[in-house]
Amino acid sequence: MARAKQLAYELALPGPHSVLRGDLGLVGQPGVLFTPRSGRGLPAVAFGHGWLQPALRYHGLLRHLATHGIVVVAPNTHVGPLGSHRLFAADLRTALQTCVSVRLGDGQVTVSPDRLGLAGHCFGGGSAVLAAAEDVRVGAVATLAAAEARPSAVEAARSCRMPGLHLTAGNDLVAPAVGNADLIAKAWAGPVQVRELPKAGHLGFTEGRHWSQLLLSGKGERKTQRTSRALLTAFFLKHLTGTDAYDELLDNDFKGAVIQESPLLHP
Repeated sequence: MARAKQLAYELALPGPHSVLRGDLGLVGQPGVLFTPRSGRGLPAVAFGHGWLQPALRYHGLLRHLATHGIVVVAPNTHVGPLGSHRLFAADLRTALQTCVSVRLGDGQVTVSPDRLGLAGHCFGGGSAVLAAAEDVRVGAVATLAAAEARPSAVEAARSCRMPGLHLTAGNDLVAPAVGNADLIAKAWAGPVQVRELPKAGHLGFTEGRHWSQLLLSGKGERKTQRTSRALLTAFFLKHLTGTDAYDELLDNDFKGAVIQESPLLHP
């Protein structure tokens, strides 16, 4: 556990890469893109925002992943109360395809089609599962307080054979810790892990202030953000780049992140 705690501390810090930020609107899709300044054949992750949450509320997480060598793209569509999970899942897949199809940054960044991942919070988590079930290229999926979707993310999980990591928040009143993520994980066709962040709230993963806090309980929490950044960084580096440097973190509890399901199986 001591080693896992140390790795969590290290991965919560920015990585060695300087980062460029781009606008997806330049290719016809509202959203934001973060990339390392240079690199060939990099991994890429499409991130889905939570219900009523703009992509802006996750910029710290997206930038953090990019500092560790991961291209991250976040569509800013379906941010209203009646957003479509199905259409947002299609937007996530389109965003990944954009990463693969064009040179990014200043033309010094390319993405490998064999190193693609999906992630999302709440609404975006359920949509990420839908997208993964339809895209055989996806090599890993991570969700934060995942919500059920229409069509069902639980049913879609039966087609997800890639590794999955599902983080829940112990103080979540919107997507309770014992709820959607557990059902999604039980249906997951590949290796899967559920971790509870016992003191986290639903909006703990978000950053800054937003009017939606008048409707949803909670606010951004730095500890929740640090813990989720460390776990997602370890998870995607493991399963999109093949490194085993963070296995002890992925396989063990540490303070503030308790494993609820069997540890992820390693390839």
